[in-house]
Amino acid sequence: MTDMARRRSQWLRGVLDLCLLAVVAEEPAYGYEMVQRLAAAGLDAVAEGSIYPALGRLQREGLVESYLVESGGGPARKYYRPTPEGACALAVWSREWGLLAEGVSAVLAGSAHREEGATR
Repeated sequence: MTDMARRRSQWLRGVLDLCLLAVVAEEPAYGYEMVQRLAAAGLDAVAEGSIYPALGRLQREGLVESYLVESGGGPARKYYRPTPEGACALAVWSREWGLLAEGVSAVLAGSAHREEGATR
């Protein structure tokens, strides 16, 4: 794994709970489906095996609940959906993420501005 891939994986680990809550708030999903949705959104560094520990943690915290749905071609699939507490957490965490992202963007913009001034 390259240094950039490793760094991206670390960043994603920090926001995986938020992303998983957002995915299942949009529509209940099972594990592999969540990975596909995250990849479609550009988060292709998330592997199916990495989401199950996060889902288990979210379930223990009462933020998601699971239920089984019979599948036509195999065993029943375990779907996840947010609880009312999970919906509240998603709203709070989304606001917190927005503030953090704004702060990081401001710092990076300042850095880019300083670099631009240094090259003149």
